[in-house]
Amino acid sequence: MASQLMHAGFSAGLTLLLGASVLGVELRSEGVNTIVAVEGPMTWLWLGLAVVVVFFHQLFRPRIEAIRHQTWMGSRFSLPPLLKNHAQRRLIIALVIGALLLFPFLAERSAIDLATLTLIYVMLGLGLNVVVGLAGLLDLGYVGFYAVGAYTYALLNSYLGFSFWEALPIAGGMTALFGYLLGFPVLRLRGDYLAIVTLGFGEIIRILLNNWTDLTGGPNGISRIPKPTLFNLEFSRRADEGYIPFHEFFGIPYDPSYKVMYLYILALLLSLVTVYVIYRLMRMPIGRAWEALREDDIACRSLGLNPTGIKLSAFTIGASFAGFAGSFFAARQGFISPESFTFIESAIVLAIVVLGGMGSQLGVILAAIAMTLLPEIAREFNEYRMLLFGLIMVMMMVWRPQGLLPLKRPQMELKRG
Repeated sequence: MASQLMHAGFSAGLTLLLGASVLGVELRSEGVNTIVAVEGPMTWLWLGLAVVVVFFHQLFRPRIEAIRHQTWMGSRFSLPPLLKNHAQRRLIIALVIGALLLFPFLAERSAIDLATLTLIYVMLGLGLNVVVGLAGLLDLGYVGFYAVGAYTYALLNSYLGFSFWEALPIAGGMTALFGYLLGFPVLRLRGDYLAIVTLGFGEIIRILLNNWTDLTGGPNGISRIPKPTLFNLEFSRRADEGYIPFHEFFGIPYDPSYKVMYLYILALLLSLVTVYVIYRLMRMPIGRAWEALREDDIACRSLGLNPTGIKLSAFTIGASFAGFAGSFFAARQGFISPESFTFIESAIVLAIVVLGGMGSQLGVILAAIAMTLLPEIAREFNEYRMLLFGLIMVMMMVWRPQGLLPLKRPQMELKRG
């Protein structure tokens, strides 16, 4: 009991120290001077409440853990079996896709734009899930492939006049090539060493884009990237030479929301293709090989599988989906710069994979939705929203470390008697 009391007191004191430095004190500039201002009493009241909660949680943590393992919040918790057979599964999938297709016609423009951003993270999360969740290769430089895809479309359009549809497969192929080339130096690495090398790869790509000003524009980036067209129909008020405005072709009034709706539907179609392709790969021998490599590298080699080919295929296929997402991101934004592809993007995508459940497609999709919507919901808290975001992630790792929906394979058990 004495050790628990000391541990609880230390945790509460650490919470008070960190909370006071983050929430209780503010640096303000007055002219050339910087003064330290103390926040109001309400901030200290909430901070004191947090200290009390941390103290009693650490004090009674063994009892709380015992109760947690006996309730639905424990590791035995799982969602109800909604998809019992193929007919039910297909019906629910069809209803979900139909609702997603109807969403842009019923929602506001800001909600559609946020949903489009969510779908981009869904594509990124599913692509990284191949590398991290299925193959078990920790990749911290996934944003590098994302940047390669975006700059491939931007450069092809700027220098050669390629349209979005012409550059999209090239962007996927280019990022697949980069993933294949990255796979060779890391074939004998695993764990932390692999993470460090991939982290360096992401930073090398960003610095290269930032310094190669003659080709990429450097910090100024590339602007005026055209949006995708629909059979040579542009969604702007006036179309470029060789194109026709969408509203003039159909004889309807111009509405800027048409472009937002089209981008959403296009992102949805790309996400559905990503889900289907990875779903099929998971059930092919290559998918089984990825999981075998993740579980045990030595056992995988003893079964006659080639770890070199398995790792290269995971890096190549996972990178290609980042290329598709990057190309669409460049088309959606109309402007890209190296600052759009910092390490924080890799961290967010990796958090999506871990929170969703390693190898679980549905879990990654739900985590991508949560990771995109929660910061927007907490926007009213201004500087505290990232603190709340981190707190939610810590609580998730404590209460459900296996993720929202961990991947479960069909199993057979033999019972005695």
